[in-house]
Amino acid sequence: MTTRLLVTGGAGFIGSNFIRRVLSDPDRDVEVLNYDALTYAGVRATVDELDEDERHTFVHGDIADARIVATAMKGIDRVVHFAAESHVDRSIAGPTVFLTTNVVGTGVLLQAALDAGVDRFLHVSTDEVYGSVSEGYPDEHARLDPSSPYSSSKAGSDLLALSYHRTFGLDVRVTRCTNNYGPYQFPEKVIPLFVTNLLDDGTVPLYGDGRNERDWLHVDDHCAALELVLESGAPGEVYNIGANAQLANIDLTNRILDELGKDASSIEHVEDRLGHDLRYAVDSSKVRGLGWEPRQPFEQRLAETVAWYRDHQDWWRPLRQS
Repeated sequence: MTTRLLVTGGAGFIGSNFIRRVLSDPDRDVEVLNYDALTYAGVRATVDELDEDERHTFVHGDIADARIVATAMKGIDRVVHFAAESHVDRSIAGPTVFLTTNVVGTGVLLQAALDAGVDRFLHVSTDEVYGSVSEGYPDEHARLDPSSPYSSSKAGSDLLALSYHRTFGLDVRVTRCTNNYGPYQFPEKVIPLFVTNLLDDGTVPLYGDGRNERDWLHVDDHCAALELVLESGAPGEVYNIGANAQLANIDLTNRILDELGKDASSIEHVEDRLGHDLRYAVDSSKVRGLGWEPRQPFEQRLAETVAWYRDHQDWWRPLRQS
């Protein structure tokens, strides 16, 4: 029996990689409705080749538009919700769109899914909802302590999603992942920004002293975990997804410099971000208990990612010029 899957934000970084994973098996009996507003980070060219697969259909729409969402939701079996405003700096400069998309838009989707009798709703979130973690690894029961308008809007959308399970019985599952990297990531995020700057013999802007620490997970590994939670997770549960590959920003920068044959003279130290969290980390033992773990080490995946941006300049150059 064909599974009809609605993927929001499917022209974005993680969403497009997830759809590619779903459609990589030509015999998989699935139809994917790719729903995206095509804002600056949702790039139609990212998924153009997916149109060659008759199982893929693209719909241009805003998740906060209840009319279009309700139409798209008809006949859908499962929802995987990626669509979000996600850049911390942009949320500091202008929080309103983050509230509209991440909170109101999620609410519109949840209600439409409930009204349409959707079987499962996977809400994709971030480890940033836990705030800065000075030590240890918070599990899924840790207190939410977001620092930025972005992470606060995601924390609100998490709680709203879970409320639809508790109040209405909708099968909602929430994931909170650490920092992703890989192909098709919009070049404002740190790894593609640094790589593309260096490919143009430019400098890389490093916040503060570079001690801020993040856990880096390749997008393919993230998507594998999402599929597993969608299939084998439990309704109403939250699943942290992390690589346990913590790295200070200065160390990440030096590894990127090494990959591209550059040295520290390419680093431009810039004023630190407002409210910059020092460290993110999560306990991902719960999802690992379902049988998931990252496939390759960070060093290999980073080299693959640098090579992808070197080989796909036709994708990212127009984005930098827009």
